[in-house]
Amino acid sequence: MTSELANRYAQGLFSLAEDEGTVEEKKEACEALLEVLDQCPDFLMFLQAVRVTEEEKKAMICKVFSGRLDQDMVHFLELLVDRGRTYYLREMLQAYIVLANEKLGIETAEVSSARKLSKEDLERIRKALETKTGKQVVLKNQVDPKLIAGIKVRIGNQVTDATMKTRIEGLRESLLKGGLA
Repeated sequence: MTSELANRYAQGLFSLAEDEGTVEEKKEACEALLEVLDQCPDFLMFLQAVRVTEEEKKAMICKVFSGRLDQDMVHFLELLVDRGRTYYLREMLQAYIVLANEKLGIETAEVSSARKLSKEDLERIRKALETKTGKQVVLKNQVDPKLIAGIKVRIGNQVTDATMKTRIEGLRESLLKGGLA
């Protein structure tokens, strides 16, 4: 669940991007920033550190991102430093991506499976979901060994569960209720 604060900042960035016609570019920048935060968690810790001055934080942002991100994104990061909101950075970036995906007609689907799916399997699932939704679909494959076999797909509020775990639980419930007498 995204906080109201993160949503407000994401909406502000999104409004700016809409006005400039850079929704997709800023989405790509947000995805790149999330990747940086995943690969280098120390960077976010640095931005959130109380003992580091705002000037030092902004200097680091400029050093790392100037020329790599558009100037609006650099200013956005500096604004978060000025307002002491870097704690919400990851959440803001994710909220922006959701807004951008809605605008661009892109759905994100989470595919959970007991093992990592092959590129071919993911491609077949993606095409089937695009046909079903009429939108471009981006997949995220999460491995959950507890599922035993099969897949579980979540797209928006809809969940399709074709896992062995669910089938076994259904059979168990049926047996407990005396359904197979």
